[in-house]
Amino acid sequence: MTCTNDIIFKHLRDFAPLNDKDIDDSRPFWKARKMNKGDFFNMQQMVCNDLGLIVKGIFRIYYQDPNTEEYKNVYFFSENQFVVSFRSFVSRNPCWYFIEAMEDSEIFFISYKDLNGLYETHPNWGKFGRLLAESFFNLAQTRTEEFIFYSHEQRYTRLLEQHPHIIERIPAYHISSYLGITNPSLSRIRKRIESKKGG
Repeated sequence: MTCTNDIIFKHLRDFAPLNDKDIDDSRPFWKARKMNKGDFFNMQQMVCNDLGLIVKGIFRIYYQDPNTEEYKNVYFFSENQFVVSFRSFVSRNPCWYFIEAMEDSEIFFISYKDLNGLYETHPNWGKFGRLLAESFFNLAQTRTEEFIFYSHEQRYTRLLEQHPHIIERIPAYHISSYLGITNPSLSRIRKRIESKKGG
């Protein structure tokens, strides 16, 4: 497995003001997990019990209509991002979404119970929790605002900024679902962007 403790703890330090003791006390609670393409980090209608940090791979959060079985991609997460169904994780209510590995992936994860134990005993981990909540609030609000204020092409461009190589890593129809457009529309957007670069 390519992921190491050094990678996870460096990222945690970059994300929140954690000192050596904070890191050392948390080490027993972070577990490594290797996931194959198609494996689920969490299932719809189940409580999300773990917070993951992606070391390698890409995940999608999607909703599947129980009646039509149609799905809608809601978020993508890739390297150095936290992956979780945040509302389910903090509320302890069943998740509305599936979280699926879209390629062979490696993560570190910590359970809700262990993370909350750190919140209660370490002030800096409490700050980590606040920053985590703020980042997921920002993610949710940005996603909503993109659909209100941005064109399909602008949403596609922003997706590439967040996940630069996503178009080479996952099938185009997943990106179409995320953007709320058809595959032909996505093809036209890509051609327009390429022609602008060429011009």
